[in-house]
Amino acid sequence: MPATDPATNQLALRTRRKITRRLIPFLFILYIVSYLDRVNLGYAALEMTRELGFSNSAFGIGAGIFFIGYFLIEIPATVLVEVWSARKWIARIMITWGLLASATGFIQTAHQLYWVRFFLGLAEAGFFPGMIVYLTHWYRREDRARAVALFMTAIPISQLIGAPVSGLLMRVHWFGLSGWRWLLMLEGAPALVLGVVTFYYLTDWPKDATWLNEDERNWITNELEAEKRATKAVRPLTIWQAMRQGDVIKLTLAAFCGLTAVYGFGFWLPKIVQKFSGLNTLQVTLLAGLPYLAAFPAMVWNGWHSDRTGERRWHTAIPLAAAGLLLILGQHIGANLFVAILVLSLAAMTVHSYIPVFWQLPTSFLTEAAAAACIGMINSFGNLGGFAGPYVVGYLTDHTGSYSAGIAYLGSMSFLGALLILWVKSGADNLKTARNTS
Repeated sequence: MPATDPATNQLALRTRRKITRRLIPFLFILYIVSYLDRVNLGYAALEMTRELGFSNSAFGIGAGIFFIGYFLIEIPATVLVEVWSARKWIARIMITWGLLASATGFIQTAHQLYWVRFFLGLAEAGFFPGMIVYLTHWYRREDRARAVALFMTAIPISQLIGAPVSGLLMRVHWFGLSGWRWLLMLEGAPALVLGVVTFYYLTDWPKDATWLNEDERNWITNELEAEKRATKAVRPLTIWQAMRQGDVIKLTLAAFCGLTAVYGFGFWLPKIVQKFSGLNTLQVTLLAGLPYLAAFPAMVWNGWHSDRTGERRWHTAIPLAAAGLLLILGQHIGANLFVAILVLSLAAMTVHSYIPVFWQLPTSFLTEAAAAACIGMINSFGNLGGFAGPYVVGYLTDHTGSYSAGIAYLGSMSFLGALLILWVKSGADNLKTARNTS
């Protein structure tokens, strides 16, 4: 329940601020590194596909096969964050993915690309959903969407940073190696360093946080325990019962649709900009970063407004539907560069701003291991969209000679995701029921 007396309000405010200052900037940096290692292949492809003779379909498979490996061990990897140790597991993930991300710079054939990307997916499995679970250890439901939004603004920021950095690294040709190789090798290195730092910096639970005062540790621990008791009173589910819930299945399908659009858009954006602009590689990487500048405030505002109102479904569905319409209608904008970048920027705003609020839906009616398993399941099946999006765009482009059909496919999937979200029972309704029961 919300605090009412001034002393408790001050304690709550002080504790929330201290937790945010301690955790969010560090998690933000980790996710920037993660997302850069996941999508920098899109920038490398500006030169890699030509040098190695890869078709659009081959590149699409290489980009997307990451998510097959990711899918295979996502659920147990996420549960380990809840039942074992977040800091140890996240540290392990980062060290192994850093090694494999750097190894991508040494590939010579399409099959080598497929294998390295597949094992990179295995290595990174559990990182993102583990972060979502980890934030439930520290934030109450009414604070989580904004916290997740601040953390996940790393997606557009990584693209803003990644675009110029990738463009500059592509100009490096040390020891006779192409720039795209140095791009992949060097951008994997930060994960190795930060993996070691994570082991010592993160704290698994508030009760172990020596950087909080005793009254602060007690307050946040009691608040979170009260939430768990209230949720269990309304819907006390085991892991297997939770994973068979209709709402969980709908959220899984919606995640697949939404992430198809997100990753299809992200991986192919540099190539699309290159084709309609006719600019050189460095100019393309800089121009491709502009849509993500627009996505940053949209994500923060949508998470903040969702927390303020307590509403989740519409804050998820409206951005998805808008992204779908923009991507589909954007095929008719003509060849004007300014208008094209404007539409792509609006599409980036909408296709990314749904994500922080979406992840509040499963935690609105699930707790502990059941929530961790379902978040892992939703993310693992959803991330198959990370295979489908890049692959289908590449396939359709090879067979039609244009990106239009592939982008229309991404828009259709985004719109379908919005419809599935509206079919889910409101997270706010679940929360209100839990509070009334407590």
